[in-house]
Amino acid sequence: MQIVFMNRLSKNSGESPGDFAQLWIGEEEGVWHLGWRDFGENPESADSTWYEGSSWNEMLGGYRHELAVKMGEGYRPLIDGVFHEETAVTGRNQEQMKLQYYSEQHGNEPVYEELCAWRRKRASLEHKAPYLLASNRLLRLLSAYLPQSLEELLQIPGVGEAKAEQYGQELLAITSAAERSHSFPLSWVGKEIEEESFASWLYKQKEIKYKKQLDHLRLRRQLLEGIADGCGLEELTARSQYSRREILEVVEELEKDGYIVDPLIQRELMDMPPGEQEVVWNAYRELGDLFLKPVLHKVYGEDAAPEGGLEMVYERLRLIRIRFRRENSGAAHQ
Repeated sequence: MQIVFMNRLSKNSGESPGDFAQLWIGEEEGVWHLGWRDFGENPESADSTWYEGSSWNEMLGGYRHELAVKMGEGYRPLIDGVFHEETAVTGRNQEQMKLQYYSEQHGNEPVYEELCAWRRKRASLEHKAPYLLASNRLLRLLSAYLPQSLEELLQIPGVGEAKAEQYGQELLAITSAAERSHSFPLSWVGKEIEEESFASWLYKQKEIKYKKQLDHLRLRRQLLEGIADGCGLEELTARSQYSRREILEVVEELEKDGYIVDPLIQRELMDMPPGEQEVVWNAYRELGDLFLKPVLHKVYGEDAAPEGGLEMVYERLRLIRIRFRRENSGAAHQ
């Protein structure tokens, strides 16, 4: 096996030099190997294999995730830039991350719960998903820094002019009612943070981020293998433990990236009459393929209650849309 990358990491333990380890990537006959060798006090767990397989992207995803775990435990690399990310963290992003970190350590829980209740009520009134109004992260920031004016509210990351204009007064009615012991602007936050604890928290955020990316890569591989095996949506759901909707979203992504997913489409549309499929196709041609609901109303009526339920119909609409987009994309390039 040829070693193509190696880095040494050390972990300080108080005044002693501490543990050290090696992280390596090797390649042999088209198979990638990713591993960790620990030279610490526990020799029985010295060697760990993190990945073996042919996918560079999946290997890189595993590398980033496992490395973030180790750095969150206190290991630091000899060579910087170990995550091989396309974009570096800017000074502004670093400041915003410190604001987020501080808010998670010093949030006002009663205010946070009140903000969550406001979000649920407002989302219900507007028929929107709650996260579209405000993320949990934003509500944590608001509960920690407790802005009392629109000017202060606009200093909170995630609050822009539009959000402040639409919801500002409602948010301020909650945050300004609580007592606070700090002031704006928030330039003091960085001085209140212990840098090593903040660094470990940053690596935890990377761990969460890379875990999601790795899970997504593994799901793509599972679906491609399942489609090649002739599985339908029911079998793919059982294999992956993801919902049918989540699987269809990834199937759309795979088809867009050039992978063959037509065996799944054929299998799932076997029971749909060809005439009905043609009507759906013509509706896409007339209305466009950006939104599903106008096509649903065009084909089945605005009070649609088709046999099998709306969920099944939406699945079929998505599957036909995959074919429609592929054929129209090909025509556009001729």
